[in-house]
Amino acid sequence: MKIAFYGSSLLSSYWNGAATYYRGILSQLAARGYDITFYEPDAFDRQQHRDIDPPSYARVVVYPATIDAARNVLAEAGGADIVVKASGVGVFDDELLEGVLNQAAPRALKLYWDVDAAATLEEIGALPNHPLRRRLPEFDLVLTYGGGPPVVNSYTRLGARRCVPIYNALDPATHHPVVADARFGADLSFLANRLPDREARVEEFFLRAAAASPDKQFLLGGNGWETKAMPANVRALGHVGTRDHNAFNCTPTAVLNVARDSMANIGFSPATRVFEAAGAAACLITDAWKGIELFLKPEVEVLVARDGQDVAEQLRTLTPERARAIGKAALARVLREHTYAQRAVQADQVLREEVAAKREQVAA
Repeated sequence: MKIAFYGSSLLSSYWNGAATYYRGILSQLAARGYDITFYEPDAFDRQQHRDIDPPSYARVVVYPATIDAARNVLAEAGGADIVVKASGVGVFDDELLEGVLNQAAPRALKLYWDVDAAATLEEIGALPNHPLRRRLPEFDLVLTYGGGPPVVNSYTRLGARRCVPIYNALDPATHHPVVADARFGADLSFLANRLPDREARVEEFFLRAAAASPDKQFLLGGNGWETKAMPANVRALGHVGTRDHNAFNCTPTAVLNVARDSMANIGFSPATRVFEAAGAAACLITDAWKGIELFLKPEVEVLVARDGQDVAEQLRTLTPERARAIGKAALARVLREHTYAQRAVQADQVLREEVAAKREQVAA
């Protein structure tokens, strides 16, 4: 089956945290026989910061960030069996939404794939005339990369025909243990772009922990932090490309995950960071959010912190031996239960069910 997928970027993770998810799930769907074309705009300097060459599992069409170019690539939607509008493309999102619904063939499955469901629902919940809210019932299916029952219930209340979470996971061919790299030496490392709905939680869980631990070294990777005031024991790296993520995760004693506000509030939303770190056998410390035990067992496969003081205390008592044991247990768990190959089995089943139902509906 042919998939036309309109997303932010498959080729670049620059200001694009969804890249790892796209690569993991789409590569495995391709392995199950799907013919995928990914359409991404040349926007936000992503093409100047590519992490990968065009992959074998998808044809990638990069189009200029203009409305005419967006309309041109939308014209190709009519030839696909499944047409996907992903959330957060960043340019012409409303036009892409309308185009996917209007240009898809009558027999095609129309799918909204939300890679930031908690934030999307927060945005559209109070806006009856929001384009997505208004046209949501026209999509045959909503897939999300997290959110669990709260997201499913919210989308259903807003008119979605069916909503299914397809969670983040591990691609063991991409994220795995490597030799430590002195560039990333630290007691605690954190990797994330600076975003308004994350910053206060970063201040609490990372910067407060650093201030409370002057004898420890902290490493911060990601875009946008260069103007942020930080304790003297925090070293900011700027953008860290995906080719360095394994070393970034393997080298320090522990790595930190901090959910964005909306994801923490709704729960059941493990970031790609969680699985990348576990895949590298890193000792992960995460802020507390509902549902973590569905993915990793607290105190055995992950450490959970309620605030920055908890993070500082965990670092104070964490021995290298315990850190290695936690990382080893986390790696075993995600390899056993949380790989993209396993997620693709679920996605494939859902897509085939919905395509069959859509064809029966059109035939009738």
